[in-house]
Amino acid sequence: MNEYKQFDVIIIGGSYAGLSAALGLGRALRKVLVIDNGKPCNRQTPNSHNFLTHDGKKPSEINQLAKKELENYETVSFYDGLVNYGAKTDKGFIIKTKSDRTFDTKKLVFATGIKDIMPDINGFKESWGISIIHCPYCHGYEVRNKKTGIFGNGEYGFEFSKLINNWTEDLTLYTDGTSELTSDQTKQLSNHNIQIVEKDVTSFNQNNGYINHILFKDGTISKLEALYAKAPFIQNSEIPKQLGCEINEMGYITIDNFQKTTVPGVYACGDNTSFMRSVANAVSMGTTTAGILNKELIDEEWN
Repeated sequence: MNEYKQFDVIIIGGSYAGLSAALGLGRALRKVLVIDNGKPCNRQTPNSHNFLTHDGKKPSEINQLAKKELENYETVSFYDGLVNYGAKTDKGFIIKTKSDRTFDTKKLVFATGIKDIMPDINGFKESWGISIIHCPYCHGYEVRNKKTGIFGNGEYGFEFSKLINNWTEDLTLYTDGTSELTSDQTKQLSNHNIQIVEKDVTSFNQNNGYINHILFKDGTISKLEALYAKAPFIQNSEIPKQLGCEINEMGYITIDNFQKTTVPGVYACGDNTSFMRSVANAVSMGTTTAGILNKELIDEEWN
């Protein structure tokens, strides 16, 4: 790692958004440090899709290729660790890691992602990202026309059933208890041959993450090959909040159209700011962050 006294930019989080921002800033001749603990939220997902030139590759493979490319830039450094403290200073920000390493920087970028909160149902966590999936644009093609379920209720269950019906005609909505759908929503789903099962779920029977059936509280089962679900989440890092960054009602870091948070000098990009959870979107946001942040530094240095 290059031993700079002060970095122009520290990027916390070394997955797709963070590495994309590092590439753009490194090419702009900025002294950049990427701090990452090596635990991306999609580490259990076998393959990544819908990202040009990398469709079907393992997420870890894409990450490794990105890091290898960044090694060509002497302006970009890496530090393996977990950030547990951040504070504003007269010259920018100070960042400390769990191992008591301290770094100074003019600007900060949070590409820290989010942490999914799994329901306390046996088999869900083991299947998450493999056969229990969140995004049809990322994984829907691979499970097209298969026996598919939606794990949800109310407005989410209805809207997601409409969406997934594009990928399969063998679709069932599992509400895990009494349905909260309106009578009109129930009728619409019925008109499209989408079944509704209101039984309480006990477990998801799976083998190496691949689900084969749902076990209900009454002892019955329902065969299944893929399940869409929306897990609640929290921010993966508390540092943005500690610095005063606003968190919106959905739980994401508030940013403007230029990836700027509500704290001057602090940017955010990737899954911690958007419900569009995809590699392509994260890379795009990281690239935008790099361009806007570099322009901000140029304007400050010019005066």
